[in-house]
Amino acid sequence: MVVCAHGFSGNARDFDFLAAELSRDARVICPDVAGRGESAWLPTPLSYHFPQFLSDFRSLLAHVGAREVDWIGTSMGGLLGMLLASEPASPVRSLVMNDVGAFLPADALLRIARNLAAPARFDSRREAEAHIRATHRDWGDIPERQWAHLVRHGLRKAGDGYRLHYDPQITRTLQPVPFAPGLFFWSAWYRVAVPVLLVRGERSEVFPASVAAAMLASNPRARLVEIEGAGHAPALMSAKEVGEVREFLAEVAPRGGSPTAAGRAKMGDRAWNPS
Repeated sequence: MVVCAHGFSGNARDFDFLAAELSRDARVICPDVAGRGESAWLPTPLSYHFPQFLSDFRSLLAHVGAREVDWIGTSMGGLLGMLLASEPASPVRSLVMNDVGAFLPADALLRIARNLAAPARFDSRREAEAHIRATHRDWGDIPERQWAHLVRHGLRKAGDGYRLHYDPQITRTLQPVPFAPGLFFWSAWYRVAVPVLLVRGERSEVFPASVAAAMLASNPRARLVEIEGAGHAPALMSAKEVGEVREFLAEVAPRGGSPTAAGRAKMGDRAWNPS
């Protein structure tokens, strides 16, 4: 089974193109983390934190009876996968971390926070689409049909206008610790014992090349691929990106049996909806 975990302001549909390919060989589950996509919004900004998200994922895996999973996570989703993989008796048997590492620089976190700033409502679809294109410009070379996909699933109707798919309260939770250089996850990384594919955008400031090098030096089971022209974070939509992930999974976690369709889950209200 493959689990795809999206980024901080992403949603399950970000993985549709990747999941369509991977579902030829495995069951693929793409959840909406609480406050995003089709999941419920939580009562306060303080409700959105990693321990809650990890608890939700554990509940989801138990619900579907998954004892082992190959985890693919973009940004926040990659950190969640790393934290889960670092636990004793973890269900994670291989890990793909898309443009995130064991250290996140404070200035990069501030840029992400500024990138999330958006009006509560857009008067027109054109304005909303312009915002999505601007905030996703670092995802790499995205064809128009994939842009249309991101816009379609990134917006919700709001009266006679539009809003973004996620709870505006999540933007208030992404603040680095004052006077700290960034967020450190090295202790979790040192406990990861499964094969890892690190995916880095060539221009990424969230996942600096120096952090990637240190992660490779400290874990002989990790490998790195850089996506030319991308910043934070590669879309995992192009044939090259999908091919890198498929090749890694085929090498480290061969599986047999009949493939099954990809699925999505709503985690804020614990509902499970197979597609």
